[in-house]
Parts: sequence; structure tokens; C-alpha cells
Amino acid sequence: MDSGNADYHIQREVIDEQRLKERSQRMDRSQTNLSISHRLKKSLSCSVPKLKHSIVGFLPVLSWLPRYSIWDYGMPDLISGISVGIMHLPQGMAYALLASLPPVFGLYTSLYPPLIYFIFGTSRHISIDADFLIYNGTNVTEEVDIISRDLYRVQVAAATTVLGGLIQVVLGLVQFGFVGTYLSEPLVRGYTTAASLHAVVAQLKYILGVSPKRFNGPLSIVYTLADLVMLLPETHLPTLLASVVSIVVLITAKELNNALRQKLLVPIPVELCTIVVATVISFYTRLNESYKISVVGEIPSGLQPPRVPNASVFSEVVLDAFAIAIVGYAISISLGKTFALKHGYKVESNQMAGVVSGVIVLVTVLKLGSLFQELPKAVLAAIVFVNLKGMFKQYYDVVTLWRSSKVDLLIWLVTYVSTVLFNLDMGLGASMGFALLSVIFRTQRPSYSLLGHLPGTELYLDMETHKEVREVPGITIFRSSATMYFANAELYLEALKKKSGLDIGKMLTYKRRQEAKQRRRERRAERRARREAKRQKKAFREASQRSKNAVFTVEDETGQLRDGMNGDIHRELSCRERENNTVFVIPETARTSDGHHTWVYLKGTDPDTATLGSVSDLHDGDTTTLDSSSEDTLSRDLERVSLGSLGKWTWDIHSIILDFSTANFTDTVAIKTLRNIFHDFGEIDVDIYLAGCQALVVEQLERGGFFSDVITEGRVFATVHDAVLYCLKHQGSVTIHSYENALVYLNGNKCKKHPDRDGG
Repeated sequence: MDSGNADYHIQREVIDEQRLKERSQRMDRSQTNLSISHRLKKSLSCSVPKLKHSIVGFLPVLSWLPRYSIWDYGMPDLISGISVGIMHLPQGMAYALLASLPPVFGLYTSLYPPLIYFIFGTSRHISIDADFLIYNGTNVTEEVDIISRDLYRVQVAAATTVLGGLIQVVLGLVQFGFVGTYLSEPLVRGYTTAASLHAVVAQLKYILGVSPKRFNGPLSIVYTLADLVMLLPETHLPTLLASVVSIVVLITAKELNNALRQKLLVPIPVELCTIVVATVISFYTRLNESYKISVVGEIPSGLQPPRVPNASVFSEVVLDAFAIAIVGYAISISLGKTFALKHGYKVESNQMAGVVSGVIVLVTVLKLGSLFQELPKAVLAAIVFVNLKGMFKQYYDVVTLWRSSKVDLLIWLVTYVSTVLFNLDMGLGASMGFALLSVIFRTQRPSYSLLGHLPGTELYLDMETHKEVREVPGITIFRSSATMYFANAELYLEALKKKSGLDIGKMLTYKRRQEAKQRRRERRAERRARREAKRQKKAFREASQRSKNAVFTVEDETGQLRDGMNGDIHRELSCRERENNTVFVIPETARTSDGHHTWVYLKGTDPDTATLGSVSDLHDGDTTTLDSSSEDTLSRDLERVSLGSLGKWTWDIHSIILDFSTANFTDTVAIKTLRNIFHDFGEIDVDIYLAGCQALVVEQLERGGFFSDVITEGRVFATVHDAVLYCLKHQGSVTIHSYENALVYLNGNKCKKHPDRDGG
């Protein structure tokens, strides 16, 4: 459907929050939320469907295995399992070497996890095996017994693995899996890229054939690289040659494999072919004896009985275990969701490929392990190095993120640097902390905008980024891109003042000063009135006394009367001068025969000082003739000039609408800030309204005591357009009539200029 040709017409009343509740019949919280006792009773109740759902949820294999179709999935799973099992053999031994463990333990990690995931796993495409994130070992700086050293390393690795699994189980029981949502893709990619660098550094000693010291803790990779540089003159050239040849062969074969993957039924097992060829060459040329090239050594046949790991090691590896548990979960769930989205299923089923690969590894451990005893360790190191090529490509994320998101780039860089310098455990903690701080910072520093009306619609858009939107006269529409809460409430208020151009603090200070001056004028006027009353009373008594004792001529009495009237006029004008500190009305000439004066308007705090500026229609020295007998005319003119003397403290904004459509929650600090906004702007006669509030936000406002007799639900509107129409109607018929074409009928007419507020 072409949206450009679609239109709609709706005629309805202006809806505020109270009217919206009435029309929609919104239910109270008590009606929608169950009581604690009811929820507890429901959670503790038991039924056959609920029991079945719980068992199937705990053992997903019971859900998908009865529905598994051998005809549809048997052959693909068999081929996939063989391919994955063949890949697990060299990778398992290589990653065991990376963790400083005997290679056979890499085969163990490729055997047991797929079988366990077969029962408890929920993804059809994930295969669990050894991973390079398991990077453990001891700090060996002197000669020790090789067997004791390897045994202790196995204890450390086993303790770390078991503890990591227990941490994942506990986090799953307490529903703590949401922590994985804080591991964003830039964080995970930066973390795995840094981990790959640790893996490369760990393999350099096998590639170069040297024995550097092992370092643990922060900056261990720096110390290791420095030691390797010092040992470069001691590089074992036969080992280096074997490593370089293996790397070249692996890269070439993998590239050919990728180029021909469309024509191949299954990928060529490049790693397996490499270790087979390398083992045959090493066995017949006796590389270990003739050229001192280090080989894998004895690989015991059969499975060793399981034993409980040494619990005393747990305290030393708890941070490593936590890092492995969290990152392993994040990577697994992200990969599982990626495949589920791609193939159109939920992450709740598994296939048989993991079992097939486990069987292949089991056969190798039981019967074929001894065949790889002459495999050079340099070949396994080359396999690890080449398999990390995909991780090396993640350095291109820097360019991609620079173009798309600077914040995500900063998260990637901080994660990478902290993981490289502080190792995997502390690096993960630092990167997660920084990622959370970036979220807080972005919500604390959102973008603020003023909205204008798009003619012909009910839409309101940012006026800075849209040319065709028009400001609604007399109304400011303010919107924040984030929720207002305790961390940005003060910034929200400051941005509102700045965008609206109303400095409430200064305006209120000015208003209070003017009110104080007015009270002082009134008190002075009362005192003058009392003194004048006393003077007149005294003058009356004296006049009465004189009338008894003296006789005046008509001319004398007339002169005294004239002098008294002139004195009264002078006192009246003097009173007006003192009562109005911005306007002075002074007679320029004496009263004419027809009873008129010529009056002079002066502007300023003193008749002889500076003027108030251009806010008044009268300029310095302007004169006009008023009928002094017309008190109404003089009073109106004085009032007009006094209002003009307010200057910059006059404004044409009568309403401010706060667009809360982006808010998804609110807190006590935000509610208090909103109350202050309503109160402070109300002090300067500017009405505040809310628009677009979600039901949850309105509910939180109610619980927070936001609404009162002054701030009612009538101040909250369903949309910004409802609020605008109400404001225009509330200001009077002239205002709404001047803008009704653009807003009410939505016919797209250009907005007309808003008339003076006092006039409409």
C-alpha cells in the first residue's frame, strides 16, 4: 500500500487524562496486579501440566527427542557431527596447550561438554568444546618437577571449570541471566579481541621455541612481551621454521576451502590433515631427537575416573571462573539467538550433531590418542594462531564503529585496553562498569528540543531539524530524548529554562522586588494620608477659629482659595511621582483659562536621570496634552506606560507543554522537580501541561502524590495535539480563531501571527 496516498480524518473531543480514564475504563492497579498471597499460592500449586512443563524446561531433551525425525535430520546431523568431531581433535589439543595443560585434557573438554549439552542445551547449532578464554596456569620461575607442575595446572583448570559451571547454575536459579544483556556486542567483541591477543602472546613461546617466565596479574602481557623480546636471540630456528610452514599451509588450505565450499559436500578438515601430516613427518624424521623440536609427548589411552577438584584453589580462581561464566554465557546465548533468528526457531531444541562429535572424540581418546605423541607443539600453536584470524578481523570494528557510533567505539576501546592490561577477569569488570556508566551518562545528558507544528497534520517535530514546522504562537512544546529521573532532573529543568527563554529565578526576584516596592508605596501613602488628614483637621480648626475672630474681603478669600488649590495640585503630582518609580508626569505650563495643563512624560527612576529605553511608546521629551479634569484618561495612560516599563520582563508565552512520550518511568526526584516546574512557572503566569504520558508513568505520578487540587489530571493530555488545542481554547476565542485553520481543521494553512496576549 502506498502510504503517500492514504489519509484519515478523525473528529473527537480534546482528551485529558481524566477523560481518557473515563472513556477507556482503565482498571486500577489493584485490579490488574494479583496480591502477594495469591501469587504465592499460584507458584506453590502443583498440577500435571505445570509439572510436565517444569520437567521439560529442566530437561529440554525430553521435548525435542520424541519429535526428532531421523529421515529429515539424521544424515545432515551425521555429516555435521563428523565434521565438528574432526575439528575438535586438533583444536582441543591446541587449546589445552594454550592453557598450559597436557593435550589430552583438551580432548576431554571436547568429549564431555557436547554430551551434557545434548541433554540440557537448547540450541540446534551451538557445539560446546574447548575455548581459548580458559587461560590458567602457575607462575613458574624456576626448575620444578614436570609431573607435579602439570598435576597442579590440571587442578587449577579443573577448579576454574567447575566453579564457573557452579556460578552459571546459581545465576540461572536466581534468574540472574539478565546480566548478559549488559554485555553489548561492542563489549563482547572488544573483549574477545583482547582475549585473542592474550592467546597469541601465549603461543609465541611455542612458535619461537623459547621458555619465557610466566607472569600473572595486571600488565602481565606487557611483562611477557618484554621477556620474549629479551629471548629473541635464543629463538630455536627449527621450531620457528616448523611454525612458519604450518601457518602458511593452514592459511592457504583454509582459503582454498572457502573458495571451493560451494562445490564441496563437506569442508575439508584442514587442521586434522595438518596434524596427521605433521605427526607422520615428525615420527619418521625424529624431529624431537634430531632437532630438539618439542612434541606433545605421552597421551594416555582410556578415560580417567572423575575426581572432585581441589576446593582450596577456588579462592584463587574465583575471578577467572566468574569471567568465564559470564562471557561464556553471553557468547553462547548471542550465538544461539543469532542462529535461531536465522533459521526461524526458538532456542529450545538440540540436534544429534553434538553426540556424533562426542563419539568421534571418545574413540580418539580411547584408541587413537597415542598416535599423536610425536606431534610438534609448534603445529598446535600454529593451529591456534590461524584459527584466531577471525578475531583479528574484529580490529576493523574500530573503523566501523567510528562511522556509526562513537559511544560504542569508546566501549570497544575501553574493553580492549582494560582486558589487555588487566587480564580477563579485571578487564571484564572494568568494561562492564564502563558500559553501565555510558548508559547512565547518555540518559543523564539527553538531547532537548522545542517542537513545532507540521501544517496539515497533528504532528509536532523538532524545529531545529525540520524546516517546514511552525511554532505555535504563545505555546512552547518541550521534549527530552530520555526519561527524566534523579540523575538528570536538574539538567531537565535548566534545559527547559534555556529553551523557553524564561529565567524564572530572575523573574521571580524582580517580581518580589516590585511587590515589596508596592507595599512600601502603600505604607507611605497611608502615612501621607494620615498626615494629610491631621493637617486638614488642624487647618479646619484654625479656619473655624479665624472665622470667629476676623473678617476677610472677597479678594483675600479668593486668593487663599487659589493658593490652597495650587498647593493641593502640587501635592497630588508629587504623590504620583513617588508612587511610580518609572513614570513621571510633570506640568510644563500653568493652568490655562480653559482649565488645561500641558503634561510632560519622563521615563526613569528620577526625572533628571536615565530613561527606561524603547519599551514605551513615549520617548524622552515627548509631550502630550491631557485634560486634567479627566482622571480616567490620565489613569489609563499611566497604567500603559508602567506596563511598558517592564521591558525584557514581559513575555508572550502563556503555556508550556512537556512532551513525556519518551518517559517510561519516573521517580520521587522527578516528581518533585515537576511540581516545582508547575509552581515556579505558575508564579509568572505560565501554565504547564503534560502530554503523551504512558499509563505506567501516570500511575507512578499518582502514587508519588503529584496530583492535587492545584495540579489536576486535567493538566495531563493524551497527545501533544490535545494539549495544544486546549491551550489555544483556554486563552480565548480570538486566539483559537487565529490558529484554528492550521490546528483544528488541519488544512495545512500557514500559521498566523499570535495576537497580543492581553488582547485575546
